[in-house]
Amino acid sequence: MSEPTPAKDNPQPTAPEPSEESVLVRRAQRADLVAYDELIRRYQERIYATIYHMTSNHEDANDLVQDTFIKAYQALKSFTGGSSFYTWIYRIAVNKTINFLKQRKNRSHMSLNDLDFNAENDPDLVALVSDKTPRRDAGLAELQNKLNEALLKLSEPHRLVVTLHDVQGLAHDEIAAIMDCNIGTVRSRLFYARQQLQALLADYLK
Repeated sequence: MSEPTPAKDNPQPTAPEPSEESVLVRRAQRADLVAYDELIRRYQERIYATIYHMTSNHEDANDLVQDTFIKAYQALKSFTGGSSFYTWIYRIAVNKTINFLKQRKNRSHMSLNDLDFNAENDPDLVALVSDKTPRRDAGLAELQNKLNEALLKLSEPHRLVVTLHDVQGLAHDEIAAIMDCNIGTVRSRLFYARQQLQALLADYLK
């Protein structure tokens, strides 16, 4: 009589491999500056672009980016991974920028000369005028200037949601996490911001 074949052990589920970003964050939390430099390298450009579109000033944007990464490093031990590091540091950048803009409200003039709002690469914004302006291609520079002026007239939350969605290309849920609000609020702010832009561009659309 043959011996019964021993039952095979049930294979234990394999824990998912930590992402490259999470590994870098853990190393940075242990004061590994090389790892933190890599995180800066990954996200510095996008954070700078967001802040720049909010401030329309290169020097201010550079200062705020530097402040953001300093603040993030100081607060890194409080990062628990409830969201992505990218979303977490974006929220720090956005909060710093909004506070900066509130303090700058008494500034008498906001220069438009440096604002590189790439209208031709933002179909949602170009669509505001594309159907009503036959000279769109020839007058793109004029459209660029009008959009710049209109954007700077929006409130900080509405300018921010347009910047994050139409310029940076973030999804509604990512923006909601960054702005610390629900997705419905993001959608309503985006809708209202576009309505404001349409009203501000009304003379140009005629």
